[in-house]
Amino acid sequence: MPAAAPPPSAPLSPVATAPVSTSGHAHSAAASGAPERLTLALPKGRILDEVRPLLEAVGLRPEAAFDDPKSRALRFATNLPHVEIIRVRSFDVATFVAFGAAQMGVCGNDVLMEFDYPEIYAPLDLGIGHCRLAVAEPAAEAQGDDPSRWSHVRVATKYPEVTRRHFARRGVQAECIKLNGAMELAPSLGLCQRIVDLVSSGATLKANGLVEIEHIADVTSRLIVNRAAFKTRHPEIQDWINRFTEVVTHAA
Repeated sequence: MPAAAPPPSAPLSPVATAPVSTSGHAHSAAASGAPERLTLALPKGRILDEVRPLLEAVGLRPEAAFDDPKSRALRFATNLPHVEIIRVRSFDVATFVAFGAAQMGVCGNDVLMEFDYPEIYAPLDLGIGHCRLAVAEPAAEAQGDDPSRWSHVRVATKYPEVTRRHFARRGVQAECIKLNGAMELAPSLGLCQRIVDLVSSGATLKANGLVEIEHIADVTSRLIVNRAAFKTRHPEIQDWINRFTEVVTHAA
């Protein structure tokens, strides 16, 4: 088990590295007299509600606007002067972290599977955001369908890479139509016969006359870290990993 994290109220030790300016050029730590800013990327939507208690437990409290449903802000200060939070689409969390705009983030492994960024290190399963990635088709079609006999499929999905790999493993050619939402409409409007999407309760599939016919992967949200930042700011980021690990372990 990782070393015990400090209590939530304990401040992080300052890291003697240079803060990055908004222009992308570094100033010396001596000149600024402050630790380098740490940016945490969080996903909008359902997962954010599950992440919120974890933030409190590790001692990170966003400014009031973060919980204001009327706020259109995407960037928020926290109770720690050098730590900020950005709130972006779930798919964009991985991109912000991979390219170093954020040093840490919370991201579903569905997104990690789709992008497969080598720049991302995912040290911890947070145990939240449980769902699954699955293939679905109209209930009427599924009654007489045999997936083992497929040779070519047309699929609507926002996970084209995961979908192609899934079908390629058994020699099926997948023609993927990229959609960012409303996947369940595709079969009824004749766009395609099948979809690949996240499934939680299955209620949305049922409401649109679809049934799950293949399981691709179980999905949970992970704590992710930019690999370069993990190397250059190891003590600071490892401390955050330890804090989250301690909270998740106690919650299990």
